Amino acid sequence: MPLLSPAPSRASSPPVVRRTDHDDARFWVLWVPLLLGALLASVAVAVTIGAADLTVAEVWQVVGAKVGLVDSDVSLIRTGIVWELRLPRVLTAAAVGGGLALAGAVMQALTRNPLADPYLLGLSSGASTGAVLVLLLGVAAALPVAAFAGALAALVVTLLLARSLGEITPSRTVLAGLAVSSFAGALTSLLIFWNARGDSFRQVLNWILGSLAGADWGAVALTWTVLVVVGLPLARHGRVLDAFAFGDTAAAALGVDVGRTRWVLLVATALLTGAMVAVSGSIGFVGLVLPNAVRLVVGFDHRRLLPLSVLCGAIFMVWVDTAARTLFDPREIPVGIITVLVGAPVFVLVLLRHRGRA
Repeated sequence: MPLLSPAPSRASSPPVVRRTDHDDARFWVLWVPLLLGALLASVAVAVTIGAADLTVAEVWQVVGAKVGLVDSDVSLIRTGIVWELRLPRVLTAAAVGGGLALAGAVMQALTRNPLADPYLLGLSSGASTGAVLVLLLGVAAALPVAAFAGALAALVVTLLLARSLGEITPSRTVLAGLAVSSFAGALTSLLIFWNARGDSFRQVLNWILGSLAGADWGAVALTWTVLVVVGLPLARHGRVLDAFAFGDTAAAALGVDVGRTRWVLLVATALLTGAMVAVSGSIGFVGLVLPNAVRLVVGFDHRRLLPLSVLCGAIFMVWVDTAARTLFDPREIPVGIITVLVGAPVFVLVLLRHRGRA
């Protein structure tokens, strides 16, 4: 399969589905509230799962007490487990899953390539280089900052390289991203081979495979702030991404400033991905497969695809991270392994069920 599909022709363009007002009302009244409720329920239940036997009522009581709504009779130890350990991690997982799924959906639309993912511009490899560097230097406290800086550096180099080849196009951007990703990956491997020993090697491996074990309220603040500030405006670009699906010429004919819009969306996607990777490490699969799975259910309309990708990604990551920390307790599996082991079979089932549409 070619890395990049050419600009879609009339025969290969996404099917145009006529939506009625009834369809739109059913989508916003049924699907969005249903998934929002599922996300809230998932967060509440996931916090109760672990070595300490908690209940959903205790979780809500602790949260209510912390925000000053109710008085809590939950013990200090159980309150600490909920508020300091599990709740920050579950909320961070939800933000990371939603952010990566949204970034993947946007990248697939911009490049017109269903195999695109949030790491296409070398962001993951750049973040890994920055993270590994500070871990090997013994400055683990600076890991999120270093990972974010590495991701942004990779983005800048990728876009400059693509721009040096001429006008930024999907194919040039992808090729530049692959070059930067390969170089950063090789640099990361060299750092690990030359310096990693004992505990530092374990830390590096754990980060590269993806983990939310160190998530705290600082991670919650970072991921949710970026998801709201960057992700929400991205999710409102559904009409623009629908225009991109038919090629740059068609998008320009519809009044889209193709060059400027692509720059803005690429940078916003990179910022969103960089923030998530800085907290969670390199978690694959989510941004690649979830948008495709959602697309098989709701179609090609990005006004529906983007918000549902965020919600489905958040729910998926909450349960995957819960499985990663509890299945083999007290040993924890890197969440990036679970995303593949759980997500790949689910995606195959979705494809088989909707093979007629696919």
